Amino acid sequence: MLDYLALGMLVFVVITLFYGIIAIHDIPYEIAKHRNHPQQDAIHVAGWISLFTLHVLWPFLWIWATLYREDRGWGFSTPNTKDQQIGQLRQQLEEVTARLAALEAAKGAIAASEPAVPGASGGDE
Repeated sequence: MLDYLALGMLVFVVITLFYGIIAIHDIPYEIAKHRNHPQQDAIHVAGWISLFTLHVLWPFLWIWATLYREDRGWGFSTPNTKDQQIGQLRQQLEEVTARLAALEAAKGAIAASEPAVPGASGGDE
């Protein structure tokens, strides 16, 4: 009777380990799928390959999957929200408008200081 109980426990442990390893190897793919990673299929295939290499690749797959986020890309730059971008564009527009006004004022001052010459064509010297 104990032989059958030991055999049943052994089969249970082997099946649990088998499915546990398969579930663990798929974690980087699930992370990539959740983050809409552009290379999630490659991560999934590499996860299956890591089964044959005794999960040596698995930590690198985890890193690869977590580097990308849909809202900020690969995470190497600070996130710019639309409000920040709109604020930057407004500031640039104000700077360009101020420079244009200064250039028009300078052009008006130069045109006012030059005497008008009758019959002269505008700038052909």
